[in-house]
Amino acid sequence: MRENGIRARHKRRYQATTDSKHALPVAPNLLERNFTPSAPNQAWSADLTYVGTDEGWLYLAIVLDLFNREVVGWSIKPRMTADIVTDALTMAWFRRKPAPGLIHHSDRGSQYASHACQDKLSEYGMVCSMSRKGNCWDNAPSESFFNSLKNERVHGTRYETRGAAIADLFAYIEVFYNRSRRHSTLGYKSPTQFLHDWITTQHELHMAA
Repeated sequence: MRENGIRARHKRRYQATTDSKHALPVAPNLLERNFTPSAPNQAWSADLTYVGTDEGWLYLAIVLDLFNREVVGWSIKPRMTADIVTDALTMAWFRRKPAPGLIHHSDRGSQYASHACQDKLSEYGMVCSMSRKGNCWDNAPSESFFNSLKNERVHGTRYETRGAAIADLFAYIEVFYNRSRRHSTLGYKSPTQFLHDWITTQHELHMAA
């Protein structure tokens, strides 16, 4: 590796994002690892991660539509307060305007169990679902997105400022991941292409009926 100028990407220092030691109510796992809904806006997966910069930590909250694995909502803040998840949820709702009954699945961290988040879910008519305690596999699609983000972009980058990190995360999510990155689970299509093809097919079936 030295002879060819190759360096391995190493994971950066660890920062916990899930605080499940709280007295807030938690929801049952209604999703039960059904990560392949038959249509968009039936089940969303939400999660938090962290990104290190020279100015300090940044935290990224996402909302993922499990149908086409698109990041439909996201929020970046320097603190892990409840508004980071409600802001991501609000963005997702404004983009998609789902019908009542959508399952919103997350871990049982204090941000998602907070009154602010639960009130927002009720306002949007969403059904809350939470992973079992200490079981990351119950939210595997969001974990997979973060793994791709870290390995493909973050771990090879030094962010001197929070602003530089925010700009880079925006470019990864909105320009690359949603519109260009191909997924094996989507037949090697990007999230937006997969959704577009599905909508086209549904329209053709409706016209033929």
